[in-house]
Parts: sequence; C-alpha cells; structure tokens
Amino acid sequence: MGILAVVLLGAIALDTTVVSIGGEQDMRQQAFDPDAFGAEHFPRIREFVMDRSPEAAQLATDLAADKAAAVAEYGTMAGAFPVMAVTLTGTVGEGNSGIFTIDVPDMPEGTAIRVQTGPAINGTELRDVIGDIEFGAFKNQIEYQDAGAGINRAMAAEVLEGLDRAALSGKTVTVTGAFTMINPKNWLVTPVDLEVE
Repeated sequence: MGILAVVLLGAIALDTTVVSIGGEQDMRQQAFDPDAFGAEHFPRIREFVMDRSPEAAQLATDLAADKAAAVAEYGTMAGAFPVMAVTLTGTVGEGNSGIFTIDVPDMPEGTAIRVQTGPAINGTELRDVIGDIEFGAFKNQIEYQDAGAGINRAMAAEVLEGLDRAALSGKTVTVTGAFTMINPKNWLVTPVDLEVE
C-alpha cells in the first residue's frame, strides 16, 4: 500500500504544473482585456475616419445620386449595412440620454442627424468602420462585442472627457465620426472627434 501511495504521489507530481502569479500561464494574463484593446486600436480608427469622412451635405448628395458608389468611397460594409464616415458642423438641439440632434445646414429635407456624447456609448461603428477587426480574430462573440465596447470607452475617455452636456444645446459643434446606415434619412453618429465652438 505504501509503495502504491509513493507511485501515485510521484505521478501527481510529474503531472502538476506550478503557475506563478503574473507568469505566462496565469489565466488572468491571458484573458482578453477590452480596454487595452480599445486604447491600442482607437488612434488608428480615429485617423482612418478623419481621412475618409466627407462633409455631411456632400455625403447626403452622393448617397442620393449613387448609393453604391458613395458606400464604396466613404463606407465599410459590416454585415447587412454599411458603416459610413462623416464630418459635420451644426447647431446642437435637444438631447436625451446623451444623444443630441444636430441641425446641419444644406442637408436634404427630412434627414435627421444625431450624435452620441455619452456617458454611455452604444453600437459597434468604431469597431466596424475600419474593416479589419473581424470576428474570427476573437475567441467568441462576447470578446468581439467587448472589443467594440473597449474602443467606445477609449474614444469617450479621449474625445468626450469633460464635455459639458448640460450646456451643449444651442452651441455650434464640429463632429467627425461614423454611423451605421440602416436608414439613409436618420444618422446616429459616434464621434472620433468633437469640437465645441
């Protein structure tokens, strides 16, 4: 019986791996960190959107003239709908839960533009607009969603920190950002840059 116990303990010892805290095999070190992902990727997403975004009135005109060509030039297909880059300057209207209407001159009648200002930023426009952050690079759907949330938080920390939402109505703002074009007459823009005049 004693020999069997020694053999069993020896087998357990051979099959045991010691994991040091913070070491390569520490699962906490291997877990996906959406905030680190967001902080790493937001700068290049912002640069991509800033380089690709037309003025809102020009985008609306181009979409009306040839939607497919406008999407090819200014957008990225993300599933069934394109994510479009845009720049706009306008007067801030009423807000609700951090989403404000923006009155932009020279827009076609009936086109509504709203901008998310937080504190909660929803959607995956910033993740999807660049076109190279794909589901297959993540372990599962939860990580893929978390990547989008991490990018949104990185944007909010850099672009929206200190924004006085209570005093925003009536001000003129210039916003560059992205929106998912589900309805061509209703744009909900997630900013990558927002300046209040």
